[in-house]
Parts: sequence; structure tokens; C-alpha cells
Amino acid sequence: MLKLGLPSKGRLQEDAIRWFERGNITIRRTGSGREYAGRVEGIDGVELVLLSAGEIPRELNAGRIHMGVTGQDLVHEKLPHWRRDLVELAEMGFGHADLIVAVPSSWVDVETMDDLDQVAAAFRATHGHRLRVATKYHALVRTFFRREGVADYRIVDSQGATEGTIKNATAEAIADITSSGETLRANHLKILRDGLILASQATLFLSQTAQWGAAERAALVQLCAQLGLTAPAPRD
Repeated sequence: MLKLGLPSKGRLQEDAIRWFERGNITIRRTGSGREYAGRVEGIDGVELVLLSAGEIPRELNAGRIHMGVTGQDLVHEKLPHWRRDLVELAEMGFGHADLIVAVPSSWVDVETMDDLDQVAAAFRATHGHRLRVATKYHALVRTFFRREGVADYRIVDSQGATEGTIKNATAEAIADITSSGETLRANHLKILRDGLILASQATLFLSQTAQWGAAERAALVQLCAQLGLTAPAPRD
């Protein structure tokens, strides 16, 4: 049985259900209350697994689900070898969010990552410690800052309300997901002109580490055909 992981609730789940409907694949929630259960109709051999969007990369990587819908930002952050272990089967056209670097709007002379590098060096010389960047995307931020040549900083973990860390004096800059930018503006922050780390959207991923028997491969071919996708050949 091919196991398909979908977000267990919220807008991502609703949009994913509508996306699958274009291939006459109906996903129905069953049970009531807090029970995360459901079924897939319109295609044989597919079992629905409802998980949080953050759990889906882990389950794909472990091979406990064959396919899953989640954000590219979560996969790229949580799985350093995702290109080896997963296949990006289809970008789904919803769940758009940009992972960006933002600084206080009052920093009138800081518009680029090169400017931030200079400010970070001056900050360390003045204050005796490195400029703090609040984020929950540690791996993606480190890779991006290294590529941009920014070294005099340290990451401060932030799992929520990241935009408020500067006002609360727990960070000097942030790296966070934004869609409209309204929350950033409300907190008097601006995005650096070249501070886009990743343009993310909801994506259908396939696991290369799952067990792909004849039944799972047949379900994959049928699912891809109904969705107008090219079915990949999972790794043996």
C-alpha cells in the first residue's frame, strides 16, 4: 500500500485536497474531533497518513511514507541530503513563503548582505560579541551567510514570534518566513535587497528510502497519470 502523507490540518491541508481533486482523487477526513484519520478515493492502493507539515520530511526520509506534501523550506532545513533521498515530484502552486533576512528599518545604510557583513564586524568590535540573528532555520541560514561571506554573527534560536526579537533586544537581525511582509513592516523591519534565502512553496515529494514493491509502484504510476505527472522510477 502506497502511503501518502498530508498535513493534518489548516490551509495547507485544504489546498492539498483541492490540488489532488484535479486528478479526480478525493481525500476525505474521517472520524471526528481530534482524530487524524482519512481515506483516499478515486485511486486504488493509496493509504492516507495525516501528519504535521514539520513531521512529513522526517517520515519521508525514514521511508515510513512513500509520498508527502510539505513546504520546501522544511525539507531543505531538516534534511541535508534531501536531493539524494527524495524526489521533488511537483511544485503545487500554493503555500508560497520566502525565507528572508531582515533588519531594523532604522538601519538606513544597511540594504544588502555586504552592508550587513560590515555592520556585523563593527558590532563585534564595539560590543565585544557577535551580532545575533534570530531564526529557526539554522542550517539554511548558516549556508546562506557563508555563501554571502558574513562571518561575525551567531544564531539565536527562535521558534515563534521571530519578528519581535529585535524589539525585545534578544537579536539584531532575523531570518524568517514571510508571505506578504505585513508583519515585518508592523515590527519596523525591512528585507535586505539580496536577502532572499529560499522561495518556498508546498511540494509533493517522493521518498527514495521507502520500500517500493510492485503494488506501491503500480499505485504511483496510476496517481501520476491522473495528475498529469511523469512517474519517476523509485530507487530499488
